[in-house]
Amino acid sequence: MAARAGSVRTVSEELLIEAQALTKRYGEFVAVDGIDFGVRKGETFGFLGPNGAGKSSTMRMIGAVSPPSAGTLRVFGRDPATDGPAIRERLGVVPQEDNLDLELDVAENLLVYGRFFGLPRNVIRRRTDELLDFVQLAERRDSRVDSLSGGMKRRLTIARALVNEPELMLLDEPTTGLDPQARHALWDRLYRLKQRGVTLVLTTHYMDEAEQLCDRLVIMDRARIVAEGSPRELIARFVEAEVVELRFAVQNGVAAELEGIGRVEVLPDRIVIGAEDGDAALDAVHARGLHPDSSLVRRSTLEDVFLTLTGRSLVD
Repeated sequence: MAARAGSVRTVSEELLIEAQALTKRYGEFVAVDGIDFGVRKGETFGFLGPNGAGKSSTMRMIGAVSPPSAGTLRVFGRDPATDGPAIRERLGVVPQEDNLDLELDVAENLLVYGRFFGLPRNVIRRRTDELLDFVQLAERRDSRVDSLSGGMKRRLTIARALVNEPELMLLDEPTTGLDPQARHALWDRLYRLKQRGVTLVLTTHYMDEAEQLCDRLVIMDRARIVAEGSPRELIARFVEAEVVELRFAVQNGVAAELEGIGRVEVLPDRIVIGAEDGDAALDAVHARGLHPDSSLVRRSTLEDVFLTLTGRSLVD
């Protein structure tokens, strides 16, 4: 891997990825619409947004497998359109869908993949042992891939992407479809990769994943970037500290009665109030004679930021 166990690297000011007015079109459809961003060496950078926002199209351009339609993009200071092979040699890619070879066992998947990079067999075997231990699959090295759980397959896909000791990892929706326990296990592996100095770029539509993993992120909606910053900065900049979620059997007209308590957002299944003190806001709701079927006071999240910026939920 890019750094050995026990070593910890800090985020530098060096940009591994730099994009200006980056655009991707498929015929008349604009998938990515003139976005600007930069990824620093050693950080975990995220693209947060709903399906169809342009996240995966951006990742494919960074991965030098889909040329930009307009704008400029540099990865390791190189142009993916002309230096694709040189860039891909230094990347590790975890696609949205696992594409492991089901006919091979766990170790063989890593051995075969290592040969694509022209690595000597003894080097691949050594790295296979290290990586299977790292992703906690050493005891399953001789198991067929189709016998693994979804979480194990994702961890194996990450191990495979690390065979060439990449400087930069691209992870497209890395935990989609996993149960909570498997998601947290994968988060732990990714956090350990960051500690070893690997730069991580990931896409996600899970707000908790972005908050847990990302040093910085951009929020994408309808092919554009609508905000950029650290999770804490975005929450502090765009929303109040806490949120009150209210559910009424019939919520027509209720929003007007909540005016003045805080920032009110009406969703199809609930009403959300942004406030600096959620308990005080809920007391104010009750003081107006309103009695929701259920209520919840919680801290604000990136989904609340997205709702404020776009007027809709991440899961719409």
